[in-house]
Amino acid sequence: MDQKTAFETNRALWDARAELHYGSAFYDVDAFLKGKGTLNGIELDLMGDVGGLDMLHLQCHFGQDTLSLARLGAKVTGLDLSGTAITKARELAQRCNLEATFIESNVIDFRPELEGAFDIVFTSYGTIGWLPDLEPWAANVARYLKPGGRFIMAEFHPAVWMFDNDFTHVQYPYFNREAIIENEVGSYAAPDAPLRLESYSWNHPLADVLTALMGNGLRLEAFREFDRSPYDCFHKTVPSGDGNYFIKGMEGKLPMVYALRMTKP
Repeated sequence: MDQKTAFETNRALWDARAELHYGSAFYDVDAFLKGKGTLNGIELDLMGDVGGLDMLHLQCHFGQDTLSLARLGAKVTGLDLSGTAITKARELAQRCNLEATFIESNVIDFRPELEGAFDIVFTSYGTIGWLPDLEPWAANVARYLKPGGRFIMAEFHPAVWMFDNDFTHVQYPYFNREAIIENEVGSYAAPDAPLRLESYSWNHPLADVLTALMGNGLRLEAFREFDRSPYDCFHKTVPSGDGNYFIKGMEGKLPMVYALRMTKP
């Protein structure tokens, strides 16, 4: 599999999604402009107070979480593969009158100007599944942190990605190492949208995630798993009663999200 082809294919996918998502009800930009934040308790509990901290948000899409951090007083930089997403993020920052820096870049490509610049590096929900190899990603996370800095990650659990899209059967092994090539129809944020594009993704077992990060010198401080998702972005979801979502028929049985905090010595 040619990684360059995979990344360019995914860039086209996320360029199209950024255009679609910016006006979607799922992302509700109007509510965001009125002050609604987009961060969840899962990641906020691990971050603590971010006021005055230098923060880097990896794979930031069009910047709602990045700008939510700016509203909390952080000095934020967002980075994303999609040029369209970065353009939309800069537009959104202007509309919100918030200070933020946005960089168009592949998360696995080292950016020397970011080395040792951040108190917190943050990534969340649907990010590492677009990466074939976690080693360069983890190396960059470690490089970008200041000594004593923290890495905060909240991500969908790899057990979720074992299933077909309708959660009727296990389609992929937990230890799947091959690219998952799909023709994406619509989007999680707009399932009925007339969008049909190819995608490349990869499932990463928890051990691979932890091994890559620890192998680059980061120390695990906290690790948590959750049986529900804060986002209604899967098929066959039902409300959990606390503002989150289960997969129907798997309520309380399927791990859906994990989160961690690591530190750079």
